[in-house]
Amino acid sequence: MGTQVSNPVVIMLINMTIVFAVLFVLSLYIRLIHKIDPTAEAATRIEPEEDDVEESAPVATKPVVQEGIAGETVAAIAAALASVGVGFSQVKAIRVAPRPGWGNVARSEGLTSLKMRR
Repeated sequence: MGTQVSNPVVIMLINMTIVFAVLFVLSLYIRLIHKIDPTAEAATRIEPEEDDVEESAPVATKPVVQEGIAGETVAAIAAALASVGVGFSQVKAIRVAPRPGWGNVARSEGLTSLKMRR
């Protein structure tokens, strides 16, 4: 303990070495736990027969689109679903959700603005 290191680069290298050594020890510990884990199930994969694949193939159905919804809106919904990995074949219906709150707010705002004008 006779010499003190004041060079910031040396201190950074020592700290990074310690951090990566701890991370390496943790990774070894995690690997050990995975090897001796008694709750892990044996991975058995059963290959489906060709006949089963044909019968269980999902039939893509076109979703029911409420009247008045533009085709561009349907395309935008399909693109948004595709961006998160959901197939459009999983959509059953596209309809406008009832939003009575918006109408009530618009009415109250309209009444408030009329009262302010007087």
